[in-house]
Amino acid sequence: MSLPVALQVYSVRDDMAEDFTGTLKKIKEMDYDGIEWGGVNIWDFSEVKKIIDDIGLISISAHVPYEVIVSDIEKVLKDYKSLGCEYIAIPWLDMDKVPGGKDFDKTVESIKQIGKIGNDIGIKLLYHNHEFEFVKIDGKYGLDVLYDSVPEDLLGTQVDTCWVKVARVDPAEYIRKYKGRAPVVHLKDFIIEGEVKGSLYGLVGKETEPSGSGDETISRKGFDFRPIGQGMQDIPSILDASLYVGAEWVVVEQDMSSTCTPIEAAKQSRDYLKSLGW
Repeated sequence: MSLPVALQVYSVRDDMAEDFTGTLKKIKEMDYDGIEWGGVNIWDFSEVKKIIDDIGLISISAHVPYEVIVSDIEKVLKDYKSLGCEYIAIPWLDMDKVPGGKDFDKTVESIKQIGKIGNDIGIKLLYHNHEFEFVKIDGKYGLDVLYDSVPEDLLGTQVDTCWVKVARVDPAEYIRKYKGRAPVVHLKDFIIEGEVKGSLYGLVGKETEPSGSGDETISRKGFDFRPIGQGMQDIPSILDASLYVGAEWVVVEQDMSSTCTPIEAAKQSRDYLKSLGW
């Protein structure tokens, strides 16, 4: 048994900027079933819908900045629903909005509102984590605090397995924690080589840390992304966990690797998953 596989187009954002339609055709030729939007310009939703329909790709989801969503919740959600998206994911929250931040409570109420409007429109709200949500607050991971603060029917998980692993948590185990609440799982692989010390917030450009952080973790030194199956991740266990929790899709999201181009990483990742029967 396997699940359909999508590519987060942020992975090939430069290719998309140079040749939008041609890159989507390449994604389809690699045997990706669908795409998740993020980091690319959608200049006209109806025209883009026609392009993806003609190519035969499914728009499953979109990463849309929190600030963009709250600027006009109904319009933003309806726009992505018009592409066929069943999900919309908050890809990032600034430090003042994450658990432990000064605006967290207000952000929770906003997320509940987005989730309610999304349910009415027919698009489910998800949250995509990085590693900084694994700072502990009163003995509990910040990410768990977020999910405990918003009802399950208003917010689902989109577990990014790379950042879970970077935070020294087992990705498969963490996915399993949210059975029934994890419709889309992000696959991302990486390596860490040599001695790595310092703050892991540097991996995603963070210069400050949420209150409560104090653990010595890792820095960019010795860290590199890799195509799926070429890094440290136990991909088979992650795929098994995705099936266990009732996920509907897995999404390949690869940031820049030093070993190959983004489009090559996308192909190598898909080829590896096909070798596993996915």
